[in-house]
Amino acid sequence: MKILVIAAMLLAAGAGLNSQAPAFAPNGAASRNGNSIDAARELYASARYDEALALLNGLGASGGSSPAERRLIEQYRSLCLLALGRADEAGAAIAAVVRVDPFYQPSEAEASPRVRATFADVRQRLLPDLASARYVEAKQAYDRKSYAEASVRFRELVALLDDPQMGGRLSDLRMLAAGFVELATSAAAPPPVKEKEVETAPPPSPVEPKKSAAPKIYTAEDEGIVPPVIIHQDVPQIPSAIVGMTKDKGVLDLVIDEQGRVINIALRSRVHPMYDSVLMAAAREWKYKPAQLNGTPVKYRKLLQISIKR
Repeated sequence: MKILVIAAMLLAAGAGLNSQAPAFAPNGAASRNGNSIDAARELYASARYDEALALLNGLGASGGSSPAERRLIEQYRSLCLLALGRADEAGAAIAAVVRVDPFYQPSEAEASPRVRATFADVRQRLLPDLASARYVEAKQAYDRKSYAEASVRFRELVALLDDPQMGGRLSDLRMLAAGFVELATSAAAPPPVKEKEVETAPPPSPVEPKKSAAPKIYTAEDEGIVPPVIIHQDVPQIPSAIVGMTKDKGVLDLVIDEQGRVINIALRSRVHPMYDSVLMAAAREWKYKPAQLNGTPVKYRKLLQISIKR
């Protein structure tokens, strides 16, 4: 009944205001289909919804349109379908818009509150599946060593997963994507450019003041050493997406300073490329009561075994 009321209102508005723009305003897409889209818009404004829909269906079936044009076509299709009382098909048209551009949301200037609400409901339902599909595409780019492309795709995926309409869903996937952003960006970085060597006479070596020896880094083997005591050492869980793909154990080499901070981390035995980056990021935040020698805090090297529970 509500759909019929909406359709009747749209019909009345279209009959009285033939020049008025529809709920979605064109976003400037210009191509060989531009005139046809404009014609469909005029038919819609004249309340000739069946004719506008037939023209839009033909444009969509012809293919070859840009993503912006396809989105615009589906926007007008959804309006025509709503005006004709075909709510299910209108939802499918909105879904097509979201699949073309998951980041797109109509503004107040582009759509009525009712259309925006319908759009938001469809988008919220589709986002998890779209995010999962985007992860697959980004991972494929990474696997074929297209690191620059993978970096861009994973950054877009993180932005999509942070969208308020995701509501915190797929948190494990968000952790994986963030790790791949770091890996892909690092792999895509160009090697440092070597400066051209110029043969010149070496300058005389300055006389440097005598440096004091660096503080010793103690280990459990040193006599009289009291090892550091854990204050905060939370080991992150394995993301569900890579469960079963990890090694059973890993080993971290930590250097803890006189304030109990982790100042150096090295992986002696890896678990999984994605989990390793998450583990090292967590280790930088760990805190200890520093090791002591004769009551004095000292630097300490600690080997920590990470056991993976399956």
